[in-house]
Amino acid sequence: MNIAIVHEYLIQQGGSENCVEALLELFPKAPVYTCYYHPKTLPDRWHEREVRSSFLQKLPLGGKNYQNRVQYALPLMPLAYESLDLRAFDLVISSCHAFSKGVLTRSNTLHLAYLHTPTRYLWDLNQEYQQDYRGKNPFKKTLMPLALHYLRMWDYQAAQRPQLMLANSRYVARRIERYYGRAATVIYPPVDVDYFQPVAQPTEDYYLLAGRWVPYKRGDLAIQVFKELGLRLLVVGDGPELAKLKAQAGPKTEFLPSQPRAQLKDLFAHCRALVFPGEEDFGILPVEVQASGRPVICFGRGGATETVQHGVTGIHFAEQSIDSLKQAVLACEAQTWDAVMIRRHSEQFSRAQFLGSMQRFIDQAWDEFSKRS
Repeated sequence: MNIAIVHEYLIQQGGSENCVEALLELFPKAPVYTCYYHPKTLPDRWHEREVRSSFLQKLPLGGKNYQNRVQYALPLMPLAYESLDLRAFDLVISSCHAFSKGVLTRSNTLHLAYLHTPTRYLWDLNQEYQQDYRGKNPFKKTLMPLALHYLRMWDYQAAQRPQLMLANSRYVARRIERYYGRAATVIYPPVDVDYFQPVAQPTEDYYLLAGRWVPYKRGDLAIQVFKELGLRLLVVGDGPELAKLKAQAGPKTEFLPSQPRAQLKDLFAHCRALVFPGEEDFGILPVEVQASGRPVICFGRGGATETVQHGVTGIHFAEQSIDSLKQAVLACEAQTWDAVMIRRHSEQFSRAQFLGSMQRFIDQAWDEFSKRS
């Protein structure tokens, strides 16, 4: 088979890029197609990949402020993906959190779409996105609702193009059915659980809150709860909400900038628990902390409910409210946690599990597709 992998813009390394690299272990000769590639902000190993980009490559979208720049290119994204020439390939695998599922393929090409999420800012976070990004700019205020409406119609049509869909969690599979009317097979994404390990004697003298601080992460909820409880909280990460979070924090809340991986490994292994108050599609961070032998306090909706076992590897709280999260923290304080059991639970989300599940799914899908062709 001639195989191609399609991904969203390649600008920074994250969970979806880890999925692409795992797929390249299965298909090391497959080229990677994307709308925009910025190698300077990616790990050096990407320089050895065969990456083919669209006409958007001529636009200056990379660098530290890429998220602000990409929004100006959103109306061009459908055309960029439809312009990618995939006629030479028998199998196309798209890794998608926005537009890459909308590539055009031949009728005798099998297209499998692995969805990290339906395009959030077009569907369930549409209003929040408009509020956060248009600001006082009259140009954005007028044109953004029109652009998002057009993109939402295209996104639905694009989601009908792949023959088969996969989702990175049952939560995402339900959203795929709701917005696109499609069924999806769940294969959890790869997490490097081998890197994160428990330590013999964790200090457990702080709770941990980490992420890129945007409103839906609900860092404000955790900070208020720990201010009232008077417990030590370390907050790791940057983002537009950071100044607001600092203003709300109590005396036992400490802030750290985004940390290198080695430092995160140490922070995970010694925390009392990770606090995860947002509603996420999957949530790699809770799995990494559990691989470190530490429990997770998570909101009882979203992908984290599939990775955190209530009462065994962490605590689910029912509402995004101060009282609900406070009761969960107190329950965590009262419980003795089994680091070995927590670690063992995390191993079902390993890279090896992802590769095995994906290989079996692709083999079966190709076999059935070949018989029909």
